[in-house]
Amino acid sequence: MPLKVLSVDDSKTIRMIVKKAFKTFDCTIAEAENGELGLKAAEKEKPDLIILDITMPVMTGVEMLGKLKENPDLKDIPVIMLTAESGKENVVQIVKMGVKDYMVKPFKGEQLIERVQKLVTLEPKSGKSDKSDGEDVAKYFSVNGDIYLLAAPEKLTGPVSAKIVGVFKTKLEEMEKMGKNKFILDLGNIADSDMTLIKLIVMVTEKCQEAKTHVRVVGTSGIADKLKTFAETGSIPIHESVDAATGTF
Repeated sequence: MPLKVLSVDDSKTIRMIVKKAFKTFDCTIAEAENGELGLKAAEKEKPDLIILDITMPVMTGVEMLGKLKENPDLKDIPVIMLTAESGKENVVQIVKMGVKDYMVKPFKGEQLIERVQKLVTLEPKSGKSDKSDGEDVAKYFSVNGDIYLLAAPEKLTGPVSAKIVGVFKTKLEEMEKMGKNKFILDLGNIADSDMTLIKLIVMVTEKCQEAKTHVRVVGTSGIADKLKTFAETGSIPIHESVDAATGTF
């Protein structure tokens, strides 16, 4: 079933950014231009997530958030607030009211998706087609005997990474059903590191550990040196080749 997202903002431009951010995921997007209409939409749609602007006419985002928290059927819906203000007082108020996260405008769609993925599970659009921006990400996955392997693409954009994450989770479920517990993340095609790569590495290693799956990471000496500079990946061993990694299982 598609994830239901409600975008409430008096800015049509912001609502378009939100809608575009979710375009590669299996989601339905409902929109409202103020808190009053947003509350009615929430009561009707029962969304899985609400992206809510603070400053709006008729009913502000803070007022709508208060109404949501008063409604037993809506109070547990995770809310990400959007604000043009980053003042401490403003942030403290919405946090005390139970908002899950907030973002300061302007922002990029990829930044929003990163926050959303901490709250809900986003599935790739079209189910098993595994395509993102016209690219078939299933080609990065392979199986060699009892080992599953993900060869990360040379250009790892946010949308492609998000799609890979969706497929990866499906592969983990498949491995569990088949009694397989060995996984290799091959970074051999990647020349440089950024936060998109770091988050992918951390996600893969953590999910494998949760699934009691043995995981190995492969990369060049250059990428290994760069990953050591990040706190999140500094302690992860990087093997020089897939063969070398395979020999450690």
